[in-house]
Amino acid sequence: MSNDRVSTFESKLKVGSMTRRVFMLAAPVALAGCAQTTRMQSAEISGFPQPYASYRSMYGPILSESHPVAPLDIGRVDPVWLRQDVAYGGPERPGTVVVDPDERHLYLVRTSGRALRYGVGVGREGFDWSGRAVVKHKSAWPTWTPPAEMVARDPRARPWANGMPGGPDNPLGARAMYLFQGDRDTLYRIHGTSEPWTIGSAVSSGCVRMFNHDVIDLYRRVPVGTTVVVRPTSVA
Repeated sequence: MSNDRVSTFESKLKVGSMTRRVFMLAAPVALAGCAQTTRMQSAEISGFPQPYASYRSMYGPILSESHPVAPLDIGRVDPVWLRQDVAYGGPERPGTVVVDPDERHLYLVRTSGRALRYGVGVGREGFDWSGRAVVKHKSAWPTWTPPAEMVARDPRARPWANGMPGGPDNPLGARAMYLFQGDRDTLYRIHGTSEPWTIGSAVSSGCVRMFNHDVIDLYRRVPVGTTVVVRPTSVA
């Protein structure tokens, strides 16, 4: 996934004060912070499409993984990007994955006019793409290998020339689903991210990134051979 790997690695190196640790922090560490968090949660409960407590559980720690997944601080996330069951009126058959780059949402089409909807990060201007593809294979905690051109120009990438093992800091996150058109690798992936604050943005080089909690959920629902439809972006 050459282009997206370049973009993701470079953006990780440029992140300022909002680190993965700060964003994923689940509990306040000071009395003042605790009081502020309580007010935030009270104000936000009415904005969540299902009980707040259920989202706390849905995005809580996952300790059964080979690399435990830290809880997502949902108080820092617009509820529109969180997983939910929604009405769906598209023409696609149940089991199809549909990505809407304009909405920054991915839909897993279900029966009876419903779909599971997930917030995603998508390709930035100039790197967006659309069309149909198929999930050719899948990988849990995939290895990330920077392309040769990145290794040549960036000394920070050189230690990973032969691949960065899967783990919580790996740009591909907890899961990856590899998209093919026939026998041709599109080089686009649906994958997790070590940068959860990018969900809802157009930041990648074409790949579709998800919260690690969500990509783990989607991964178990989507078998190899699943059709993926990426809608075109709107024309201004």
